[in-house]
Amino acid sequence: MKRVLLIVAGFLAISQISFAVTPTNAKAQQDRLENAGQVMQEILQVPDDIPRDLLDKARCVIVMPSVLKAAFVVGGSYGRGTMVCRTGKDFTGPWGAPAMYALEGGSVGLQIGGEATDFVFLVMNDRGADSLLRTKVKLGADASVAAGPKGRTASADTDAYMRSEILAYSRSRGIFAGISLEDSTLRPDGEGNRDLYGREISAAEIIRESSVQAPEAVQNLNAALQKASPELKP
Repeated sequence: MKRVLLIVAGFLAISQISFAVTPTNAKAQQDRLENAGQVMQEILQVPDDIPRDLLDKARCVIVMPSVLKAAFVVGGSYGRGTMVCRTGKDFTGPWGAPAMYALEGGSVGLQIGGEATDFVFLVMNDRGADSLLRTKVKLGADASVAAGPKGRTASADTDAYMRSEILAYSRSRGIFAGISLEDSTLRPDGEGNRDLYGREISAAEIIRESSVQAPEAVQNLNAALQKASPELKP
């Protein structure tokens, strides 16, 4: 009997610890979403930014913020951010609930070079989006990736757009440019999604199920994207 009581007491203690930690973890994910929104707003406000016709063709956008030191552990070449997609079966609706994602790999470390860097990825077609929703994707192998063209006059009919499933951009010290991140990987951040939504939930469920409610922290990110690109233009 005494042993049973000790086991029960142990479970209660673990539960109390879990409830104590969860709000902190959730706040970290909310901060990450808010930072992603700020990064996207700033990038879309400058003249020489992501071409609007490319953004209009993107199914999803991934933002990895680090300027505010919320995402990257530079020495580990590892970053966390979020992916938001247009809602609907064919990605034709408004921008929806965010799924948390992780970026890692040797190329990341080489590209950021110790500087605080933001990354933005445009997912340009259904195949690229479906791959990212299922599993870890190695850029350049599992999904084609290219440095995204920039400037409002850049055309969405460039070779980079026609060939690539993902277009990559970076911003460091205020300089915004297309960037190649081949051999790096993007994967759903299961722990981040659990912390944000308070339950086990996959990236595919978040993106594909209309019943998933977007947290308030993603409002600025979605508002910036909705203003810049309110509808998909295949």
